Amino acid sequence: MIVPMKKASILILDAARDVSLEKLRELGVLHLEKKPVSSDTLSKLIDRKNKAENALGIMSNYAVDKKAAPPPVSADENVSFHVLELVDKRKTLQEQLILNSKERSRIEKWGNFSPAALQELSAKGIALIPYELTVKAHAALTDETRFIVLGKDKNTVYGVAAGSEIDGEQPFALPECSLSELDTKAADIKTRLQDIEIQLGKLAYKKGHIKAELAVLKEQIEFETANVSLEDADTGEVAVSWISGYVPEETVGVLKQAASENGWALLIDDPKEEDKPPTLVRNNALVRFIQPLFSFLGTVPGYREYDISPSYLLFFCLFFAMIFGDAAYGLILLGITLLVGAGYKKKSGRFPDAVKLFILLSCCTIVWGALNGAWFAIDSRYLPAFLKALVIPQFNADVALSPFPGVLSALFKTPADQPANTAYWNVQFLCFTVAIIQLVWAHIKNIRKLLPSLVALSQLGWLVMMIGLYFLVLSMLLQLALPGFAVYFIGIGLFTYFIFANQTGGNFVVNIGKSFANFLPTFLNAVSSFADIISYIRLFAVGLAGTSIAQSFNSMALGGGLSGSAGSVILKLLAACLILAFGHALNIVMNALSVIVHGVRLNLLEYAGNHLGMEWSGYSYTPFALQQKEKRQA
Repeated sequence: MIVPMKKASILILDAARDVSLEKLRELGVLHLEKKPVSSDTLSKLIDRKNKAENALGIMSNYAVDKKAAPPPVSADENVSFHVLELVDKRKTLQEQLILNSKERSRIEKWGNFSPAALQELSAKGIALIPYELTVKAHAALTDETRFIVLGKDKNTVYGVAAGSEIDGEQPFALPECSLSELDTKAADIKTRLQDIEIQLGKLAYKKGHIKAELAVLKEQIEFETANVSLEDADTGEVAVSWISGYVPEETVGVLKQAASENGWALLIDDPKEEDKPPTLVRNNALVRFIQPLFSFLGTVPGYREYDISPSYLLFFCLFFAMIFGDAAYGLILLGITLLVGAGYKKKSGRFPDAVKLFILLSCCTIVWGALNGAWFAIDSRYLPAFLKALVIPQFNADVALSPFPGVLSALFKTPADQPANTAYWNVQFLCFTVAIIQLVWAHIKNIRKLLPSLVALSQLGWLVMMIGLYFLVLSMLLQLALPGFAVYFIGIGLFTYFIFANQTGGNFVVNIGKSFANFLPTFLNAVSSFADIISYIRLFAVGLAGTSIAQSFNSMALGGGLSGSAGSVILKLLAACLILAFGHALNIVMNALSVIVHGVRLNLLEYAGNHLGMEWSGYSYTPFALQQKEKRQA
């Protein structure tokens, strides 16, 4: 659930503003209202924070040498500054090395000569001026030009003019040092670069120091931001300031008590329509499993939007299981998850929510795969008896049955043309049924939110239309007979939507006219809803693709048989094991990507976006709090 918020405005004396802010930060319940503020102190703190983040990013490339003794860390040492200073030196040396390399490439065809020797000869009246002439320019030289050729290649002639310059030609610029001196400089630069890398490697021990520095800087920035955010209040005689923010309704009493103890004037009110409170989502231990996925996606519901955590978790587990589709894959994921979770538990004493989520997803995959008889895509007829006993025949592609078992045959007529594979047909039917359940649930939530407004009836109309579209999809894609009521549902539902979509107040008839004025966009939305139901077929398609890939690798690995000599059989077994390991590992990775692309999309776009109308426009509740309180007290 999304925790209700109250807007709090606090009036404090200017003389006690720093003390009051410290008390407010220790309290840790008020999310400050964000305002564009600036100050010299704030700019300096932000600059230091950016440098610390850059230093930490640089140090993440260096592993800690656990065998070496860690260097001492001084409390007043600025590790970030030291790291960035070394990086700047490294950059300068790298630039020098590049220039050195370019200069070497420029003069290497002249050989290892001394520029100083030429300058000494010139000072003694013996001028030797170097040139790089094109073959054509060299051929055009007259006999009067004293030019000594030192070397040539296909396009260029290298040499010196004795006594005077050559008209119309630019002399070759002498280097500052010889080729051997350049090589010596390059070697020295490389040695210094290696020394810098060694120093940076040693500083890897101080990553924690940088993180602590960064945490303190963030607190200082938050405090300075709050300080600058204080606005002057004109009370005449006493200088006071005020600050506003949001506090969870359940902690209002804590804030009131603090205001009473510290002499603050406090105003508590409900957020206005134009306010944008932060979002604090709080769920029970089971539903909280889905929160790591939301954090990974960076999605936060707006304060006035829905918390869809329970329904998202339920449907995501189903989508995940249908996309992976193989019980053996589920067991592999479960094993990996438990190993990772054991490592985390050893460090922190508990399983993180992300590990618990993957345990749940793995178990759902095992159950779905077992019910379908899917174990590494092996033909279910060759499975052990105890695994066969778990299979629902109607969902197993290796067994041919009528499409509808039991009670379903009374609700739907069998299609005129018997499908080639009834298991595939049944899974497609399940996909469309899951679609209508999830999308109808979205409109039920909208109806509950809009009641008692008449606009709620427009959502009811859209819900009825969706049910009609569901039967239309079954008719078009699964060849089921279209019930007569389906067409009426579509028409009545769409008409009801037009009647009530704009009934937010004012003239009833005029509002109906406004709805019909938007006929084309609304009609296109109806077509989009039809497509939304069809889009759930991706669960079947992606799952089938994964099964086909697994079967292909099985055939590649075992198709050649195991005949031949003992050595040949061993080689074939090794090759088969490698092919199976690679193929199924690749398939697991591809399925994981498919979950992100398809499983997440169905929940975020079709369900939450298109039908719940969510924009995920929220931002997390982050109270003004002292994060380093425990460390400082220690």
